Parts: sequence; structure tokens; C-alpha cells
Amino acid sequence: MSCRRAFRLYAVLSNVDMKAHYADTGTHFLVFLGASLMKNVIVSGGAGFIGSHLIEALLDRGHNVICLDNLFTGSKKNVLPFFPNPRFEFIRHDVVAPILLEADQIYHLACPASPVHYQSNPIKTLKTSVLGTLNMLGIAKRVRARILLASTSEVYGDPRIHPQPESYFGNVNPVGPRACYDEGKRAAETLVIGYRDFNHVNVAIARIFNTYGPRMLPNDGRVVSNFICQVLRGDNLTVYGDGSQTRSFCYVSDMVAGLIRLMESDVSGPVNLGNPKEVSILELAEKVLRMIPGTGSEIVFKELPQDDPTRRKPDITLAKTLLWWQPTVELTDGLDATISYFREELRGSDG
Repeated sequence: MSCRRAFRLYAVLSNVDMKAHYADTGTHFLVFLGASLMKNVIVSGGAGFIGSHLIEALLDRGHNVICLDNLFTGSKKNVLPFFPNPRFEFIRHDVVAPILLEADQIYHLACPASPVHYQSNPIKTLKTSVLGTLNMLGIAKRVRARILLASTSEVYGDPRIHPQPESYFGNVNPVGPRACYDEGKRAAETLVIGYRDFNHVNVAIARIFNTYGPRMLPNDGRVVSNFICQVLRGDNLTVYGDGSQTRSFCYVSDMVAGLIRLMESDVSGPVNLGNPKEVSILELAEKVLRMIPGTGSEIVFKELPQDDPTRRKPDITLAKTLLWWQPTVELTDGLDATISYFREELRGSDG
């Protein structure tokens, strides 16, 4: 039976605690009501970097999963290992177009997320953020599913408050080169809250900060993949500006855990998900060089792109207090796993 047909059946109990799933937090126990049920889940953008890791985690929990992806930035290679699983189904579909599906939960991740890709077609990026979100909200409204929007720290723009709490409205240039993504996600958040308040849809908004790990694209222009691939190829490592600008890097397994925690809660958000440990870009570059020695790569400096944020660090107080979530993977460990992944990927492409 396909997942699409299975989505029309009632959920059955999976092989976990019948009453609730408890996450031991030391002095507290967080209860996710209904987390012990097998659920029917849609993941838009599921063939992408974070989406494919999310699908893997959901399948491991016994859920049925439909992956929607037009493969613009996603890769079928990321989800090929799931094809033999009878609880997985892949549909090549652009969320800008409506689709009729049924589900208990919807993770809406579909949208180009790196500057290289979202700036290549800004109108398409805006359509994906606005029309794609409208279509996913339409499914959630029709079948009474809970929907989680994967928003972004880019809604804060180049922040004047540090670290950034969810209450901060941001400092965004609405006509700059990053506006198609920044303002598109801000509009998507507005739509989600509108559907919550006027259509009584069960919603959640996650503001995702810089995330890294295996299955990133080598050419997506993000700093971690850029640095690693440049050094593995023996190229010079490109730092924009003087490298003093900061980011906070969250390993993908931590991010997936946060997304699932938020979905299984009754929190609407927005909720920041990210690693609050701040690292300068120059520090990251030097760290990657130390972890991949002997390539002859050196750091070269280039002009800082327009509207590139100078500081980025999440205030994750809400995630810690409402979801009992915080990242646990250290940067060195995460980089080590990511370097191993790219070493194999580049060896395969060169061979």
C-alpha cells in the first residue's frame, strides 16, 4: 500500500510507550502528547539537506512520510536510501502548484536557502515562499493537520540586537539582493499566523539559524561547505570582509531534533533553533585549515557582499524553556563528520 493511500487510514500505535513519549531533561520530564502514534507526515523540500535528515529521523520513528520536492536544490540521491521503505513515498512536485494530499503533520521546508540559489531567480524564490506556503497551509486547513514552517534567521536581517530573540522585528533591506529570501520568509510567517488566528490551523514556526552537516551541496555558497571543499581541493580559502563577522553553527542532527520537538509540542512560535555558540568567520576558516592539513591552501580576503549580516547568534531561551531543547554536538565533532562526507563526495566526483 502506498503512503498516499495509507494517509487515508487511521494512525496505528507504534512500538513505543502507549501513553506518551518522555524526554528526560534531568530535573523535568517533557511530555509530547501523541508522540507515540504512527503519523502520516508530509515533508516539502524533503530531498534537500535538512529535509532528508528529517525524513530519515521520521522513518526511524515509524512514521509514514511523503517527500515533496522539485529537485531544484534538493537531490534524489539524498532520499534514494528510503525508497525500499514501504512507509516512504517520493513525489516530484513544485509547491508553487497546488496538490491534494492528506496528513497528520506537515513540515514545510521547501525553498532555496543559500544565497547562490535564492538569488539566481528571486521571483521564483518569492513565489516559493508565498505561494508554496499558501498551498501547504491549504492542505493543513483542509485535513486539520499541524504544520511547521521552516523559517530562517534571515528574517532578522543585519541585526542591531545581539543575540537575536524572537521578539526582535529585524533590520531587513526590502530591496537588497537578499530581500527575495528575507522578505519571502517574513511574508510566509505572516501567512502562517494569519491561518492560525483566522482559520484556526494548528501551526508552528521555526526560525532556523546556520545549520551544517553531511548532504550539504558543495556548490551552495554556504560558508562551511565552501571552506571544506576549497581546502579539500587545495584551493585558497575565501573569507569575505576581514572575517570578523560571526555566525553560530548548528549540526544537522541537533536541528532535526529541535524541529521534531517543536512539531510534537503545542507551541506556535516563532521559536529560534540554532547553536548559541558564536564563532567568527576567520576563526572557522583557521579551524578548517587545521583539520585538513597539508593541502597548501591559504586564506584570501575578498570584499564583503552587500547586506551580509555582521553578527548572527540565536537567543534560544524559548527553545530551552518550552521545548527543553538545546544543541549538543560540538563544532569540532560536527566539522569532522562533514569533512569526511565531502571527502567521499569529492573523491567520487573526481573519479
